[in-house]
Amino acid sequence: MFRKLFKAIQLTADIFTSELKAVFSDAGTVLMFMIALVAYPVLYSLGYEQEIVRDVPVAVVDLDNSSLSRQCSRMADATEQLKVECKANSLKEAQNLFYTGKVKGVIVIPANFEKDILRSKSTIVSVYSDASYFLLYKQVFGGVVYSSGTLSAGVEIKRMINDGKTIDQAKDLQDPLKVDIYNLYNPFGGYCSFVMPGIIILILQQTLLIGIGILGGTSRERNLFFTLHEYVNKKGGSIPAVFGKASSYVFIYIFNALFTMVVLHRWLGLPDNTNFLTTLVLLIPFLYSVSFLGLAISVFFKERVYPILFLVFLSPILLFISGLSWPIQSVPRPIYLIGHLFPCTEMIPAYLRMRTAGAGLSQVTGEWMFILIQMVIYFIIACVSYKLAMKNYKKGTV
Repeated sequence: MFRKLFKAIQLTADIFTSELKAVFSDAGTVLMFMIALVAYPVLYSLGYEQEIVRDVPVAVVDLDNSSLSRQCSRMADATEQLKVECKANSLKEAQNLFYTGKVKGVIVIPANFEKDILRSKSTIVSVYSDASYFLLYKQVFGGVVYSSGTLSAGVEIKRMINDGKTIDQAKDLQDPLKVDIYNLYNPFGGYCSFVMPGIIILILQQTLLIGIGILGGTSRERNLFFTLHEYVNKKGGSIPAVFGKASSYVFIYIFNALFTMVVLHRWLGLPDNTNFLTTLVLLIPFLYSVSFLGLAISVFFKERVYPILFLVFLSPILLFISGLSWPIQSVPRPIYLIGHLFPCTEMIPAYLRMRTAGAGLSQVTGEWMFILIQMVIYFIIACVSYKLAMKNYKKGTV
């Protein structure tokens, strides 16, 4: 028994070493495992480096042309969200500026704006913004609400002071219900801090799956896939073959994860409320699960180009069902269940809660157990896939 165990360990180590050599001798795999894994997150990060959208250009149509309307325009320009690019003479002129792309929003201050305010009558400031571009719409709307709210509060406080109230009394009467808002884990509300940690997990999965698929397709193209025929066809022989190959990928991706989850995290200043070693409890079974899944489907790729076409096509779909671009609670149930075929679906929310929110393993036990079960299932499927593929072995053919 010990002799068989020793042989199995030795075979696993041999396959581990040979697979590492295969990875680093294949330019396409090196490109996917190393270069793409570095390039993708860096390029994504550079695009989102500013975190939030600032100084959105807007046009102001001031139909009142009073001191108070000009103050309203200046206050809008003073917000970090907006930049008053120009002052149009009419709504038609502002509309032309909007359609030519020179401004992303239009603020219309009505006639009699100052008179109505001084008479304690309500007045309406109209805002036109492109709601088809959600981030720009949010900034234009938020900037106008903030500046007009501040102006309105100032006018109201000044009126109460004229009526004999103290400044403190006027402030309390103007805002009787104060709300303290705390932005947990993403204090600036930055887009990069929101999206990048989850994107990193998705990139790890997709580059690993594509790289394994390229290796599998290459071995079929070069008629090297069946070199393990002698070992795999023995009883239990597929176990060391599959585990040895997967371990080589996990070994490489531990170092890749150090870059993406430590170096890149610190460079971007992403929220980090736990250490990398703690996340390894999730990361290692996740990487094994992805590796076993990759090995299971790699037997179907007869050319190295197939996994690129198939798995790249899946990437935007997985981004959608991961809950990053749309709340997972709102995803249709069938799509939600299909998404759980991929390890990233449970890994992303668990990783975000641990790394961003500082949750402990006890708070992500459900996702961790799911990934462990997934790892075992995909290991069994990979072993069966290799066994079935080797049974159809014919020397000299693929």
